[in-house]
Amino acid sequence: MSDQSDHLFREVDEDLRQERWEKLWRRYGRLALSGAVAIVIATAAFVGWRDYQHGQRQALSERFSSALALAAEEGPAPAADAFALLAQDAGGGYAALARLRQAVFLAEAGDAEGALAIYDGIAADGGAPGPLRDAATVLYGYHGIGLVDGAALAARLEPLVTEDSAWRHSAREILALLDVDAGDVAAARARFEALADDATAPRGVRTRATEMLAALGPA
Repeated sequence: MSDQSDHLFREVDEDLRQERWEKLWRRYGRLALSGAVAIVIATAAFVGWRDYQHGQRQALSERFSSALALAAEEGPAPAADAFALLAQDAGGGYAALARLRQAVFLAEAGDAEGALAIYDGIAADGGAPGPLRDAATVLYGYHGIGLVDGAALAARLEPLVTEDSAWRHSAREILALLDVDAGDVAAARARFEALADDATAPRGVRTRATEMLAALGPA
């Protein structure tokens, strides 16, 4: 009877942990993506304006703002369409930034495959600024968990985990999630512990790593 009770308690504990993990994952995904998008917008400060005359900059800026407002007023799908048109008319870093925004809103509208295709295209676009290509790779990683082959996704992220990469914390965070998705909890725990203890990591990344460690349970 004792063995049966112990077995039952273990099953209940595993079910509760799985439920906690699923709830945390839903919240975690939104937090992670919003953080990545914020970094993308910051990157635009030094790549978005260099190739345009003043009048062109102003017109494109107004269209960019209008497309963002459209998302709040009518939802992500119309905003994605607006950014797709903006990307066609713009050039250089501004076009890549508009395509990134298009992909973000496509994902919010439920078109994960469409978003992944755009991120993939930007990452492979030699004409796009390097920081935006790397941003696209990171966003591809966040969105691709569970949809893209884990080993292939990890290989794409490896160049971004080095100490000289501005994206190393996000890349390591995604690799930890890939470990969880693959069932390698020990490897995931090691990565999350390293992130939680990394004083150079953004506060949001460290906080999420701590939450993930709590969700994964003791070693």
